[in-house]
This record gives sequence, structure tokens and C-alpha cells, in this order.
Amino acid sequence: MASIFSKIVNGEIPSHKIAETEDFLAFLDAFPITKGHVLVIPKTEIDYIFDLDEELYAKLFLFAKSIVPALQKTVPCLRIGVSVIGLEVPHAHIHLLPLNSMSDADFSKKIKISQEELAQLAEEIRGNL
Repeated sequence: MASIFSKIVNGEIPSHKIAETEDFLAFLDAFPITKGHVLVIPKTEIDYIFDLDEELYAKLFLFAKSIVPALQKTVPCLRIGVSVIGLEVPHAHIHLLPLNSMSDADFSKKIKISQEELAQLAEEIRGNL
């Protein structure tokens, strides 16, 4: 069965896309822990990030890095944090998190943000790419 991320890649589930290439997709997390929480995925469904071949692994992180300047410009923060947990969705992914404190990286807390706010935020980030 396809992961929720594969369904997003295939257009079966809507998302607020930030950037896309032939191999990768970045989109706003629908249940963010910080404003501007971005998920970066390979389009190929591979469960565990360390099962990616070396080339795909390196390119995934380079793709994620390319989004950081636009994210920082859009969401004022001290840093963009990177997290790879890999338990919540069986599809390799990287979390990009605008951070102002360590407590901003608490995955047990979600923020409330409307679909309209997510759409506006995605548009602003894309505009800063």
C-alpha cells in the first residue's frame, strides 16, 4: 500500500508544495510543530532513510538545503533545524524546522494553522526561492 507521501506525490492527496524536481518534493507539513515546518521527500517510496543509495541520499539533503534560504527569509528564526525520525510515515523524509529555541523541536506539540494560512505561507516561501 502506498504511503501518504506517495499519495501526495501522485496527486491523490493535496499538499502545499514548496519545491519539486523529478526526484524530490518539498511541502508544508499538514500538522506542523512550528510555522514553516517543511517535509522533504524522495519521490521514490523507500521506508528508511539509510536504505537510500548514497547518490539519492546526498541529493535529498542537497535539495533540502536549497530550500533553507527561502524558508529563513519567509519565517524569521534563529536557525532552520533538521530532523530525521522516520517512525511516523514509512517513507524517507527530512523535517526542516524554523527554530528559535530547543522547545520548538518538540514533536509532541502541534501548532494550529488553517489551510488558508498554509497556502499563503507556501506561496511566500516559493516566492523567496
